[in-house]
Amino acid sequence: MSSRPDRPPVHTPPTATPEAGPAAPAVPADPDVESSDPHCVSPDTAAELLRGLPWNRLAVLGDSVTAGVMGPLPGYRHRSFADRFADALAATRPGFAAVNLAAPHLLVDEIRDRQVVPALEFEPDVVMVSAGGNDAFRDFAPETLRAGLAALLTPLAESGALLVTIGLFDLARSGLVPPEHADGMARRFDELDRITAGLTHALGGVHVDTHHHPLAADPGIYADDRIHGNARGHAVAFAAIATALARHAGRHPAD
Repeated sequence: MSSRPDRPPVHTPPTATPEAGPAAPAVPADPDVESSDPHCVSPDTAAELLRGLPWNRLAVLGDSVTAGVMGPLPGYRHRSFADRFADALAATRPGFAAVNLAAPHLLVDEIRDRQVVPALEFEPDVVMVSAGGNDAFRDFAPETLRAGLAALLTPLAESGALLVTIGLFDLARSGLVPPEHADGMARRFDELDRITAGLTHALGGVHVDTHHHPLAADPGIYADDRIHGNARGHAVAFAAIATALARHAGRHPAD
């Protein structure tokens, strides 16, 4: 993977991770809430975990899970896990730039068709991808999904960027799926995680396993039964990302 240190930063497109600070929370935030949560990491800790890694440019691809937080809870930052990751890298990399191409409700093929080309044109050093959840909720054909994910992930990995795929929280076991469909949906999401992890490892990337996170099946990780609504879920997912990438870099942070 090339860090491309000689390429100057570019202005972030309108769809990119905002460079202004986090949006004001709906209620006054308690700064101790995340720092006291053993499943989260503070911004300073995250910056230290990722300090010095050779990434100047981040591209984010995927569906709504990376697009932002819809219904934040008291005490948690508005920003998505992708925004938090960009924050942590920007804190240690002068000239860091990021583009967030994620959009709601897309299937894997639609993500590939709409997001791969602009991501490659951005020439990222690291690519974060969260995809497949909407496919699991629709007609689920594992081999079709595998082929679609392969077509999405392969050109990103072949570009020389580090490929990072993000697992989904266990939506089917969190109470968000009607009981009569829960077992079938759980099997779909288990298979989706296996497919994504297998492809990512085969391409030399890093799969962040949030699917088996201790909180993955906790309905409290979401707000108002909105799948991507709880800002704490983003905080927990970001902690998993930061620690997984620190381990990938040989830093072995404590659990």
